[in-house]
Amino acid sequence: MSLFEAIILGVVQGLTEFLPISSTAHLRIVPALAGWEDPGAAFSAIVQIGTLAAVVAYFHRDIIDISKAFFNGIRKGKPFETQDSRLGWMIAAGTLPIVIFGLLFKSEIETSLRSLYWISAALIVLALLLTLAEWLMKKRIKKGVPTKSMENIGWKEALLIGLIQSIALIPGSSRSGVTITGGLFLNLSRETAARFSFLLSLPAVFAAGIYQLYETRESLLASYNDLFNLTIATFFAGVVGYASIAFLISYLKKHSTALFIIYRIALGAGILGMIAAGYVKP
Repeated sequence: MSLFEAIILGVVQGLTEFLPISSTAHLRIVPALAGWEDPGAAFSAIVQIGTLAAVVAYFHRDIIDISKAFFNGIRKGKPFETQDSRLGWMIAAGTLPIVIFGLLFKSEIETSLRSLYWISAALIVLALLLTLAEWLMKKRIKKGVPTKSMENIGWKEALLIGLIQSIALIPGSSRSGVTITGGLFLNLSRETAARFSFLLSLPAVFAAGIYQLYETRESLLASYNDLFNLTIATFFAGVVGYASIAFLISYLKKHSTALFIIYRIALGAGILGMIAAGYVKP
């Protein structure tokens, strides 16, 4: 991969990792349209370390509070004493499903599931589910049912959203997309669903990135240019990702996810159309 490709793909990763439109899909589609080689699942996982840094930077106060409460709870022998300490344990437990399924279906995730047919189907199906979640949310609001904030997240919400996060292993589904959708189904406010989605992603993204760095260490160290380009892509992903988080949190305070639903359906249909016309290979 050239330096130009690395910069473009880093920007694409940063723009799409946190918006519910699937970064993996875009890292597969952009190279296909540009005539570049598929960067692969390993590239996606490693570059996500840049967006992981963006989450840590943006939510550093939340992370510090949760970490302090988590370890203080262990030290006192009262691990679930406060909401922050419970959040730490809930995030850890909610991460287990994606780790288990990720290891079980590692081969398929890195090969057959990267087909543009799978990606386009995931984009459209998850858009329809997000539409249903929005409709149910509006129905509850009309009935006067209040939405849940971060303080109201319990084990049921954390474990179910953690399980739903596993769907993000299918390219095109979007980690933030599926977890926000799950949050809306469980009556979390849009902003709360997004915040919890980002915090829940931390352990899984970190583990995947470190694992892929270890797995590909020989090929990375064999070429200075590849290592440099990957580092540049990761840097751009982090910088642009920080701006994406700020945008989405602010946007969801006043707007629904309708814009992203329309985009997902249009993109999924567009991909299928381009495959049928022979512009890209699935």
